[in-house]
Amino acid sequence: MRAVVDTNVLVSTVLSSGTPYRIYASWLSGEFEMVISPALVVELEDVLARPHISKRVRWSQSRMEGFFAAFQDRSMWVNPRQEIDRIKADPSDNRVLEAAVHGRADYIVTGDRHLLDLGQLEGTEIVTPAQFLAILVEARNS
Repeated sequence: MRAVVDTNVLVSTVLSSGTPYRIYASWLSGEFEMVISPALVVELEDVLARPHISKRVRWSQSRMEGFFAAFQDRSMWVNPRQEIDRIKADPSDNRVLEAAVHGRADYIVTGDRHLLDLGQLEGTEIVTPAQFLAILVEARNS
């Protein structure tokens, strides 16, 4: 199973130990393949560097380095060549769609209403973190 995990979920991963962190741990244990693109990593780095976010990160510098190294080592990297312009209200959300289409992801995991309102795109189901965690638990138990 392949999934694009949106920046908002990845940021939540380093801020708390809730559902987003459990999704991250499931990825590290090999329960799904994360699809990622350079544009998404740049966005993640930018968001985590924002002062109101960075002061809430409880991880050490070395743990953060390991977090980013994991993307390098364990993700399916895509470099989308086809631009998607479906979401006008927040054009950066289109980078998530591009990665999902190019990487043939089964899921986009997001808390972003613009993406969730689409429901699906070209065979990729767009789900909340809670829905994706339930999918992972079901797959684990079957």
